[in-house]
Amino acid sequence: MKPNKIYALLLSVVLLTGCIKNDVPYPIIECVIDSIAAEGLSGEPTYDRINRTVTLPLVDTTDIQAVNITSASISPNARTSEPITGIQNLSVPMIVTLTLYQNYEWRIEATQTITREFRVESQVGATEWDMENKTARVKVSTDDLWNISIKTLKLGPAGITRMIWQSTELCDTNLYVLHDFSEGDRRIDVTCHGRTETWWLHVEHTDAKVTFTQIDGWSKTAWLYASGESGSAMGFSYRASGSDAWIKVPDDDIKIDGGAFQTRLRGLEPESVYEVIAYSGSDTTAAEKFMTERTLPLPNAGFEDWATLSGGILHPYLSPDDAFWDTGNKGSQSVGAIISQSSPDVRPGSSGHSSAELHSQYVIVKFAAGNIFIGTYAETAGTNGKVNFGRPFTARPTALHGWIKYTQGTIDRIGDQQPQDRILQKGDKDQGSIYIAVGTWTPKEYGGTAESPVQIYTADVKTFFNSKSPAVIGYGEWMIDESIGEWREFTIPLEYRSTNEKPTHLIIVCSASRWGDYFSGSSQSRMWLDDFELLWD
Repeated sequence: MKPNKIYALLLSVVLLTGCIKNDVPYPIIECVIDSIAAEGLSGEPTYDRINRTVTLPLVDTTDIQAVNITSASISPNARTSEPITGIQNLSVPMIVTLTLYQNYEWRIEATQTITREFRVESQVGATEWDMENKTARVKVSTDDLWNISIKTLKLGPAGITRMIWQSTELCDTNLYVLHDFSEGDRRIDVTCHGRTETWWLHVEHTDAKVTFTQIDGWSKTAWLYASGESGSAMGFSYRASGSDAWIKVPDDDIKIDGGAFQTRLRGLEPESVYEVIAYSGSDTTAAEKFMTERTLPLPNAGFEDWATLSGGILHPYLSPDDAFWDTGNKGSQSVGAIISQSSPDVRPGSSGHSSAELHSQYVIVKFAAGNIFIGTYAETAGTNGKVNFGRPFTARPTALHGWIKYTQGTIDRIGDQQPQDRILQKGDKDQGSIYIAVGTWTPKEYGGTAESPVQIYTADVKTFFNSKSPAVIGYGEWMIDESIGEWREFTIPLEYRSTNEKPTHLIIVCSASRWGDYFSGSSQSRMWLDDFELLWD
């Protein structure tokens, strides 16, 4: 072969080689932080795999700017953009990227609560803390601001904090030196972990010996908050409007914190007007009026109404006009499986004829948890579902009461993604779940509709219900980790983050398999539910 032909052949091989593409995709393996150990923790770290966040709870004496992370476990063969272990400044979140085939950014943060106290004699009401300007303010009934007796002063972690006023180190035995507030605020230099910050103490006179600070009337209960003079007898009396007799709240039902005190009234009548007074020593407030809210019904709470409607789908309502609950049947029945249905097995003493039976099943290609929820099934997207949780609801129940039976199966199906707080394996015990929430969700932020504002899309774990969402006002849950062979009563209390916020929607979700959103659970798990009701006291 002639040289020029050889060169041409070699050139064509090079050109062809340059056209070859590597079309073999890299596997998708999500990198996670499985565990972290550190010194100075007040409890176990929490792991949020959805938002890729690890939160370390610190005791108040731990230096948040020098947290010693002693060990960290991450996905096998993954690399980190920077070392996780060692001394880390967690006063701001630490961002670390985990890499195997793709990059996954994780956030390591710390929480720390430092209890601070500033209390004085003749104090009226609670101490006001301005953390941004590092100022503590109190009001007193005396006008002798030059002779204030400090009872408690703590501006940092106990045992490691130095408080300096005019070159004098303050401690429990010499707080009397700091008594003159007649000329304005007093500056205290507070040193901890080798760093010093300036705090200001403010004392002012008030003529109001006792005042209401907040009154929150619910349906059958009310919350009263007031401020009075510390050291005096403080409390409340109440009566139905128009009644002659006042009812004194028992002393054991009064919570006192310095000059602040509060109580909870129970056994009230809905949509009724009440009068309340607060007292501190011999001083009382004028009578204040408030009106309790109405109670709202829980439709089809006995799960009596079921109907097969358009498309042959079984629904827990008779017509779309009276729909309140829904199930995942619209998705499962499209491939021939009913995961939620009516059952003639009712709880003892029930006046109804049916209960709800939820049966988890493996349906063609995916696991489907038996479920029933307040809201509506939106649509099926491929092998995933979209459901919208919630219905309009403006009252504030205190608990969910009902009846249950449960067959706990052994997990025989594991989905592609794991829950954020554990690694599930076949052979583990399944769990049932019931949770209730009231809140202020909006469709703009949570993807649903005005009627049912929280959209859950099973293909996207970031949409899964979050009980710690800013929109959640009250929440209660029960994770059922045993079989319940006979009908059993249950009550799930709601815990509210405040007593003055009003919800816009109610959510209740019941599932025979707790991890059904992750397509994991047992095809033997079954749950029967009957006669739900909301409690108000």
